Amino acid sequence: MNGRLECAFEPFRVRTPAFVVDEGLLRENLAVLADVKEQTGCRILLALKCFAMFSVFGLLKTVLDGTCASSPHEARLGREEFGKEVHTFAAAYGEKDIRELATTSDHLVFNSFGQLEKFGSLALRTAASRGLALQLGLRINPEHSEGAVPLYDPCAPGSRLGIRRKEFPGKNLEQISGLHWHNLCEQNADCLERTIAAVEKAFGPYLPQMSYVNFGGGHHITSPDYDRQLLITLINRFQDKWNTLVYLEPGEAVALNCGYLVTTVLDIVAGDGDIAIIDSSVPAHMPDVLEMPYRPHIIGSGAAGEKPYRYRIGGLSCLAGDVAGDYSFDQPLQIGDKLVFSDMAIYTMVKTNSFNGIQLPSILLYRPENKKLQTIRDFDYGDFKTRLS
Repeated sequence: MNGRLECAFEPFRVRTPAFVVDEGLLRENLAVLADVKEQTGCRILLALKCFAMFSVFGLLKTVLDGTCASSPHEARLGREEFGKEVHTFAAAYGEKDIRELATTSDHLVFNSFGQLEKFGSLALRTAASRGLALQLGLRINPEHSEGAVPLYDPCAPGSRLGIRRKEFPGKNLEQISGLHWHNLCEQNADCLERTIAAVEKAFGPYLPQMSYVNFGGGHHITSPDYDRQLLITLINRFQDKWNTLVYLEPGEAVALNCGYLVTTVLDIVAGDGDIAIIDSSVPAHMPDVLEMPYRPHIIGSGAAGEKPYRYRIGGLSCLAGDVAGDYSFDQPLQIGDKLVFSDMAIYTMVKTNSFNGIQLPSILLYRPENKKLQTIRDFDYGDFKTRLS
């Protein structure tokens, strides 16, 4: 995961722990996505599983065409707060989910023919009873892996995600408007090019029947090293070849490098080396650091041994592995210093939890035009208590 080398706001003004999202950086990312849309005519959705800060939806929907959801709650959030297209996919649904999703989704994507046969007609009838036009889709498994981390590879052997080509012969696709796949994670357009080739080889006979095809997420479109021209070429070529509309559903590309986690050094203890304890927690506030795993960037820091003063940065929970990593700094750290972790809007804010009852970070929005920090949400004991009973 990438990280900016500086932040526009002044960390000392932030009461910690707190997430700060920079609205100006969001606008920069949206400009890139708007250009992709303009040159291709494709549609781009916000993946709520990655970034669901609805206080900025008013800005995001000036460019994006809607949201993609993975649950009834996300679909409802997209419908109520974003107000444009809602695409929903889950590995499986229950009947209660279907009845709710049929009223909040425009596109409902099934993960198996069994689920389609069980719930497809019910979903369509439920939507029709409310005067809604619901479209059904299928998630396919291209059986082509590009991901380097098995945990994040939907096409890894044994994956439960997506229908394989061998299951398609003899199936009725009359109710199906689109196909969806997802197999990328923070990757460039060359990975997409190879994936498209695999999809066309395996599913080519079915593509002409589809009004749209969703290329999923994981496209690092707003990363400086991303080959956007190749992406544009691939989308246009696919749409022309198959006479179908392409959707993309990035989460990271929307808010990449737009958010920060501001923390305070509470103590410095001696272990095998100096350890700085911060008022945050990796498993509670940055769980993707352990799941990926990766070492998040701290603004002003270097790799261990790069700068004169080396510290291990640890959280305040009881988990022995509550460690962000080893870092070095130009000056010795002091108790009370602010440390700012970058690229903390994506797959971080949505994953926070109350492990150990640790204080959840506040959420702030920074507006560069007036240099104002607006508090969007503070959390307290009541938020912790009411989640448990």
